[in-house]
Amino acid sequence: MLRGRAPVALVLAACLALHGGPAAAQSRGELLYNTNCVACHDVKMHWRGRKLVNDWDSLEEQVRRWQRASSLGWGDQDIMEVSRYLNDRFYGFTPPSATSLLTPSVTAPSGAGPTKAAPPDRP
Repeated sequence: MLRGRAPVALVLAACLALHGGPAAAQSRGELLYNTNCVACHDVKMHWRGRKLVNDWDSLEEQVRRWQRASSLGWGDQDIMEVSRYLNDRFYGFTPPSATSLLTPSVTAPSGAGPTKAAPPDRP
């Protein structure tokens, strides 16, 4: 019976080796944002000229405002996670007095620095 399972295990191991294993996990903030916000707030939203976000406090306030307007019912932790994701992805503000927020919500591959989306091409 064990001999019948050996080829299956070998094929499975080969597939994992070829595909590099499971994809990197998304942070909770990224999952919440992609599920609830990205339909209206694409990358251009974060690079527009008349943006309402200029620092950490205004970023957190806008996340709080829009989750309330959308009746999402997020708690403070969810708001913080989405704010941290957006900050890591687009803004790079230093959160005031919350040193735990400086830790990225998803560990980057070694040797890789933070990656920010490039602003859209402008005419």
